[in-house]
Amino acid sequence: MRRAGALRGTGRASVPLVPLRRSPGASRGALEAAGRPRTRCVARGGLLAALALAGCEADPAYDLVLRGGQVLDGSGAPPQVADVAVRDGRIVAVGSLGELRAERQLDVTGLYVAPGFIDSHSHAGPGLATSGLSQAEPLLAQGIATVLVNPDGGGPVDMAEQQRALEADGLGVNVALMVPHGSVRREVVGMEDRDASADELDRMRRLVRQGMDEGAWGLSSGTFYAPGSYAGNAELVELARVAAEYGGVYSSHIRDESDYTIGVEAAVEEVVDVSRQTGITAVVTHVKALGPPAWGASSAIVERIEAARAAGLPVYADQYPYLASATGLSAALLPRWAQAGGADAFEDRLADPATRERIREAMVDNLARRGGAERIQFRSFREDPSIEGRRLSDVAAEREGDPVDVALDLIREGGPSIVSFNMREDDVLRLMTQEWTMTSSDGGLPEFGVGVPHPRSYGAFARKIGKFVFEDRVMPLEAAVHSMTGLPARVFGMEARGRIAEGMVADVVVFSDYFKDNATFTEPHQLSSGVVHLFVAGEAAVLNSAFTGARAGAVLARGEVAR
Repeated sequence: MRRAGALRGTGRASVPLVPLRRSPGASRGALEAAGRPRTRCVARGGLLAALALAGCEADPAYDLVLRGGQVLDGSGAPPQVADVAVRDGRIVAVGSLGELRAERQLDVTGLYVAPGFIDSHSHAGPGLATSGLSQAEPLLAQGIATVLVNPDGGGPVDMAEQQRALEADGLGVNVALMVPHGSVRREVVGMEDRDASADELDRMRRLVRQGMDEGAWGLSSGTFYAPGSYAGNAELVELARVAAEYGGVYSSHIRDESDYTIGVEAAVEEVVDVSRQTGITAVVTHVKALGPPAWGASSAIVERIEAARAAGLPVYADQYPYLASATGLSAALLPRWAQAGGADAFEDRLADPATRERIREAMVDNLARRGGAERIQFRSFREDPSIEGRRLSDVAAEREGDPVDVALDLIREGGPSIVSFNMREDDVLRLMTQEWTMTSSDGGLPEFGVGVPHPRSYGAFARKIGKFVFEDRVMPLEAAVHSMTGLPARVFGMEARGRIAEGMVADVVVFSDYFKDNATFTEPHQLSSGVVHLFVAGEAAVLNSAFTGARAGAVLARGEVAR
């Protein structure tokens, strides 16, 4: 199992030609000292002390100076050669800084310097709250400094308790929390397929308000998934009003990315309608045209979002740069009505032959929407790990069964997670290159070697730059970086992050022109290559292509400002 891809030569002596690696034998002090060109001296008073200080220099003016890099400031402007100085976790100077005293000076000539990347849709929350994973190496290797968690309407309802769990072992990256609508609805209404009563809607409002009071950055929904799918859009409007009072954002895994129910265009319009009725900034998250029935729909998606923006509505999207999505087998194939009431109710329906046949017929249609059994690959399945990494078509052939019947058996056994190869490249590229599309991963924080996760968990941000900027030249580097930094910072109201400018928090990534993803769909447990340095709040998380072990991240409270 390969943990990192070696950096290839760029012809620049300043680029360390070594893989991103851990340094278990080096103390943090040794790593810090490696970049210090000067000795600090402290006078205690008296003539002898003054004489002793004669050979010493004054305290450094800065903690860190990055010298001569190609600075991409996050605004979308082309790179400019500049120095960047950091003190007390903030950027304090940018430009041609001349001779400055600094505790650490790094020559980054020929390398790119950018704000630490912001992942607007991440499932890394559970991993970051787990001892042994909280350093977040797969994220750091992509240059990610901040993640927004609890997407798709899923995650804890109690934001304060989640923050305590995240902070227990320290964090390698910053974390911003979203209030998850699906979890809120499950808490109040359960798995029932019906509208909430007036009293239940009030209780849900209180839970959203509590989450926002505890520092959440907005409301996430997953109206494709049960129980979020049982809510009408009017319910989302009412809960988004609460988040809007706090300046929060509404981010939605839309009700339909294909033609399961209302169709992808109408599903996008639901998100637009939430913004129209509440004024909230709204995000169509991991935007896509899923499966053969929707291929080509990216044009209509763009038209609807452009029309909303032309009308003055703050509507955006985010996207991961792959042709395959990932979800659960149940979510992909089961009709939502069959899941109403929970697992016991589902089993009762299967016990009735007529109802079971209705479920099976819906699964046949849904598998066709995904492109067939050969387009479904299993990610993880605790009950039978032997199917991990294999296609549904192969497993069905091995079991001598129809793929739909085999899928239903697997769902009843516990339900594996899947990768679904369901997108077309022209749709992906059209959505990627819109000025309102942010970059996201939709990935988790996997344990190395466990399961066969979607490679986006290890490579989404590196792939966006390595493949679509450096190799395929689909978009300029400054536009790609903007989609990962200044744009999400503006959308979510992170005033102190997302730019290389005086007063900003010093989340800074330095990467080479061999920034690339190494994770594949069959061998996903491989770190990305090309991050040379990464600083989180001014502290080195990656230094000279090695993880330092630092945990300088924090759970971010909404309202942080630049100074």
